[in-house]
Amino acid sequence: MTRAFIFPGQGSQAVGMGKALAEAFAPAREVFQEVDEALSQHLSKLMWEGPESDLVLTENAQPAIMAASIAVLRVLEKEGGLDVAKHARLVAGHSLGEYSALCAAGAFTLADTAKLLKIRGRAMQAAVPVGEGGMYALIGADIALAEEVAKEAVAAATESDPVCVVANDNAPGQVVISGRKATVDRAGELAKAKGVKRALALAVSAPFHCPMMQPAAEAMAEALAAVTIAPLKAPVVANVIAAETNEPEAVRRLLVEQVTGRVRWRESIAALRSFGVETTVEFGGNKVLTGMVKRIDKDLLTVSLDTPADIEAFARTL
Repeated sequence: MTRAFIFPGQGSQAVGMGKALAEAFAPAREVFQEVDEALSQHLSKLMWEGPESDLVLTENAQPAIMAASIAVLRVLEKEGGLDVAKHARLVAGHSLGEYSALCAAGAFTLADTAKLLKIRGRAMQAAVPVGEGGMYALIGADIALAEEVAKEAVAAATESDPVCVVANDNAPGQVVISGRKATVDRAGELAKAKGVKRALALAVSAPFHCPMMQPAAEAMAEALAAVTIAPLKAPVVANVIAAETNEPEAVRRLLVEQVTGRVRWRESIAALRSFGVETTVEFGGNKVLTGMVKRIDKDLLTVSLDTPADIEAFARTL
């Protein structure tokens, strides 16, 4: 059984995340403690007790989601005999999940991953003043239609410096656009006029994965330049190219590009068969990515690991 290990992105956070794992497994407790120490913050308490209003802040949600994913991985490594080099053909993650994937592959230490995501979350939040950017999910739109309405919205703009691009190509019928609020609002209306099922304004604090994130990309270039990237135990399928790499300097460059670039998740999953992958294994995330995988390639087998029972069942298959 050839597997891809996949790691969720922002939006999968929830108060209580990781608590059952910490109660059941010492390796999970060790992960949360190490992340708390790396950030000089009691992030695990926030994850388990809330308040949700603090957990959803980008600078908290990003390292929290990563910590929950890596807790699952460490339990399997220390108690289930998991070896990423042996048991995964490759790794991939959705947006911030790419950092979790790289941590799983040994490219980053856990402490460095937590610190990088804290910096990334703060930088993405600070890049654009609140209210100036926006994102829309176009439900029922394909990538061609999303690109068309984004281009038309920019062409019709009266505001200065209009921005609207495809930010996330998640799955068939689920595309997200991002940019300057007035421009993406116009694109949302254009999409409705062209017959998309729904154009939903997303409750996000900034317009992620668009050119307006350039200040955050510069902050990440500086942060990543100071971090060691070790050889990967398994290649990563990078978001911005939907292709695999195991070259540390390419990883560094692609993570910078990812801040302003498109998350090519549909293309990444569609490419898995060409890599010989038969099964995706999602580490945490409440099956968010697994749902996307099933929409992209219904013949791929899927496994979701969220609960102690999930982990114990999966360990028996290794």
